[in-house]
Amino acid sequence: MSAQARAFWVREPGVGEIRPERLRRPGPQDLLVRTLRSAVSRGTEALVFGGHVPRDQYDSMRAPFQDGAFPGPVKYGYLSVGLVDAGPARLRGRTVFCLHPHQTAYVVPSSAVVAVPDGVPVARAVLAGIVETAVNALWDAPPLVGDRVAVVGAGPLGCCVARLVARVPGASVTLVDVDPARAAAAAALGVEFALPDDAAGGCDLVVHASASSAGLQRSLDLLAPEGTVLELSWYGDATTTLSLGGSFHSGRLSLRASQVGRVAPARRERRTTSQRLALALELLHDDAFDCLLTGESAFADLPAVMPRLASRELPALCHAVTYDEEAPCSR
Repeated sequence: MSAQARAFWVREPGVGEIRPERLRRPGPQDLLVRTLRSAVSRGTEALVFGGHVPRDQYDSMRAPFQDGAFPGPVKYGYLSVGLVDAGPARLRGRTVFCLHPHQTAYVVPSSAVVAVPDGVPVARAVLAGIVETAVNALWDAPPLVGDRVAVVGAGPLGCCVARLVARVPGASVTLVDVDPARAAAAAALGVEFALPDDAAGGCDLVVHASASSAGLQRSLDLLAPEGTVLELSWYGDATTTLSLGGSFHSGRLSLRASQVGRVAPARRERRTTSQRLALALELLHDDAFDCLLTGESAFADLPAVMPRLASRELPALCHAVTYDEEAPCSR
């Protein structure tokens, strides 16, 4: 006796498919979650879909509930919101967020989910994993009161960082991107916008999230002496070129990486990953984040949609996946 579901798999680089999944019987502390909506993490999932995970990063880049192995077949993803159909009474009937791949239903330990707070819509709750990454980044390199901050790369993560930094008293925040259409998102998030060549320098902190050599170079160029670039991009197996012959040495500039796999050192002894995720969901009471929800498609269409997202033919900031499945039945 087991429940049936369907999941999206990368069969091989560049090719996706829907596969049947046989769910295990839930234990006393497990949940049966019926997916309501998931989202595609454009940067990381595009690299996984294209087979661009470096071999020496296969272990570190595993998603919490990944099946299979890189480069494929692999079931990958981590932005899922669902309804608890069975499990402990405290969560039964609740809407929850889970770092789970795209799948119509799944069984996970109750400790693997965080309840979506009242007042946070399901559509917005899929951003929790991205906002969590932004929270961790700002624990790594917190902006101070009155800082001049640039965020280079107006993708979903860069936009989330910009919105959080904009709440720092006196901070001036500029979202920098090569696409002038991203000015609309900047306005909705309450920050300034600039094309790379027009962005003002002298920044105390620059957060880089464009996953490009040009973006990283421009980030360094925008720093004031002794400023810091916080690097959030993951480049996969792409080569990154950077010129350090200018002010990098004389200006005592810093380049620091941030990655969400572990809680930032500044909070590691006082916050768990679940607490960090719960904070991200609370921050999503802010309806300004809705400007990032710019595309959606049905789960059944994901094999055809994913190549278009990976190639950027579909320009969505955060592309949502919708589900109209009935609750899984025992077979």
